[in-house]
Amino acid sequence: MTGCSKTKGTFRTVHLIADLEAPKKMNETPAAVKKLLWGAAKAANNTPLKASVYKFPVQGITGVVILAESHIAIHTWPEHNHIALDIFTCGENTRPYAALEFLKNKIKPTKVRVKLLKRGL
Repeated sequence: MTGCSKTKGTFRTVHLIADLEAPKKMNETPAAVKKLLWGAAKAANNTPLKASVYKFPVQGITGVVILAESHIAIHTWPEHNHIALDIFTCGENTRPYAALEFLKNKIKPTKVRVKLLKRGL
């Protein structure tokens, strides 16, 4: 991974886990979700490499954008008004909270819960 070098015994990584309540149904076409994830990656100053999205037959979608600096993923459960986000980045110049703000601005959730996980040894 680019930008993910070990410095002074630790990796500079940020892993945000977010749960969103979003009563308004988001556009869950694979193309729209890829565009959303790609935009979040760019907002975070990351280098997106590839996006993959799977739309479930009844409802819901899972998508991930692979970054040179790690990944951003989304999982939706429209029947529960729930969206789960996973933003994992590394490197001195990445801005994972900017990715989160980008996604919140696009999804417009009514509730948000975020956890920061410290990663590395």
